[in-house]
Amino acid sequence: MDCAVPQETQDKADHQLVLVTGPSGAGRSTAVNALEDLGYEAIDNIPLSLVPRLIEGKPSLQPIALGLDVRNRDFAAANLIELIDTLTRNPKVNLRVLYLDCQPHVLIRRYSETRRRHPLAPSDSPEEGVEREIDLLAAVKARADDLIETSDLTVHGLKAEVTRWFGTGQGPRLAVSVQSFSYKRGLPRGVDLVFDCRFLKNPHWDAALRPLDGRDSAVVAHIKTDPRFPEFYQKLRDMLLFLLPAHLAEGRSHVSIGFGCSGGQHRSVAVAEMMADALAETGWAVSKRHRELERQSVAVFKHEPLADRNNGA
Repeated sequence: MDCAVPQETQDKADHQLVLVTGPSGAGRSTAVNALEDLGYEAIDNIPLSLVPRLIEGKPSLQPIALGLDVRNRDFAAANLIELIDTLTRNPKVNLRVLYLDCQPHVLIRRYSETRRRHPLAPSDSPEEGVEREIDLLAAVKARADDLIETSDLTVHGLKAEVTRWFGTGQGPRLAVSVQSFSYKRGLPRGVDLVFDCRFLKNPHWDAALRPLDGRDSAVVAHIKTDPRFPEFYQKLRDMLLFLLPAHLAEGRSHVSIGFGCSGGQHRSVAVAEMMADALAETGWAVSKRHRELERQSVAVFKHEPLADRNNGA
């Protein structure tokens, strides 16, 4: 189990460290270059075994960005997870894990267009390599602090997103991550604020709504029929709009907000979506993710025939 480091300790850490990872072709090199332009000391494809040496010396004068993927020497998902957990427990390190995600069919198209070989399938089709890598990185993705979906982003668009999250320009500099999860699978890594949505009316018990998720308007409408929802949502929104400026004033750079329910499919997803949109409308830089829905997508992709996958793309 992860041992969380108090935020006060992180803010006084000797080393500000961003690990950039994700599937090959999702834009890791572009993100690392963008961080370098923002003043980070950038190192791409560093062997995992050398990362601890970076934090053994004197406090770094500038933040560090490390690009890590399956092409790194001694790379293994278990090794990267162990590294993330070790750095998280280290009071000298303020760690953020940036995961660049991308839809499988987009990754396949990118490899097909460039005619590059996938590092996990040098002798096979890109489809095989993409499938293996998505499966390999699923546990790493679950530990990410920030997730940027790059499927529809150009190189310039991705650089702009990285600058928005990690730059120090005008406006709010607090990155807010809103995510949903299932209590059955435990709390997400590094979450700061957690809100339980299990008291709300559950769409699971409606046969027509059960296969849907909280992003569907019918599910949202069902949850809103709960007489407790309006007051819950309004008070929670007001509290978060009160708390975020306070965290920013304390020098925080990132706040993660989690919404949980039984299965992580309906209530937590719906509330996370609504709250993320509400915070974004007031000017905060907000990313949102749904842990259990992401796992379902990986499972579907893993078992779906390649021919069907390509036809669907």
